[in-house]
Amino acid sequence: MLRRLYICTIAAAIGLVALLPPSVLSAEQVPEELRGVDVVEHLGEIVPTELEFTDHTGATVRLGDFLDGERPVILTLNYYGCPMLCGLQLNALTDTLRELDWTAGEKFRVVTISFAPDEETELAAAKRASHLESLGRGEVDWSFLTGSQASIDRITEMLGYEYEFIEETGEYAHPSVVMILSPNGTVSRYLYGLVYGPQNLRFSLLEASEGRIGSTVDRIILGCYMYDPLSGEYIQNAWAIMRLGGVLTVVLITLLLFLLWRTDLGSSPASRDVRPLQDEPR
Repeated sequence: MLRRLYICTIAAAIGLVALLPPSVLSAEQVPEELRGVDVVEHLGEIVPTELEFTDHTGATVRLGDFLDGERPVILTLNYYGCPMLCGLQLNALTDTLRELDWTAGEKFRVVTISFAPDEETELAAAKRASHLESLGRGEVDWSFLTGSQASIDRITEMLGYEYEFIEETGEYAHPSVVMILSPNGTVSRYLYGLVYGPQNLRFSLLEASEGRIGSTVDRIILGCYMYDPLSGEYIQNAWAIMRLGGVLTVVLITLLLFLLWRTDLGSSPASRDVRPLQDEPR
């Protein structure tokens, strides 16, 4: 009971730290168990595509196999035996994917990698089956991977994902974050916490794809928003909205002037039907 309470306390603290900007807490304010838990963002860097893992079917795959140059990738780092935070995070992601009107495999792909080297394929397959059942969209493109310590160390170091193993509990302390990769594997966005929201996820995928997915309307809407790193959300960009409003105003005025010109042209004497002159009777 005390062990479970300890784990819950650590998990709650990790969740709180994950929701706060790095500058909010000083090193002295962070609990000792969480001193090595952090995320150092590596935006703009490309993930090592040659890294090998084992997927939920037992097949050996490379990270580059999930990068097709067309679809962005949602990437999470978890461990499947986690008693608290990983389940909350993956449940939150599953809930958001359920609300999204895009399906994994069509517009994007999802990859979850376990950072516990002792976890095996059976556990990855069971965890995947559980979340796909909760998602309720049948077989989708969401891969659950396991790997060697060398591959785990390489990907976590590259992404700036710092976690710690707690000897007293036999569990890991780790951040709660979702990484968005571009279709070629460039790190595009980090989304923190346990609530993502379909709009944030959709905008992140649109940004990462650089217009390869989504409609023209999606791209116009995205242009009116900007990512706020403090809130971890996309917020309305007042300047972009004003600029878009100005463009629409010019278009509408131009259209109105064109219609008035056509109307005036149609009512002018030169445009009326002129009857041919008839010969006068002799």
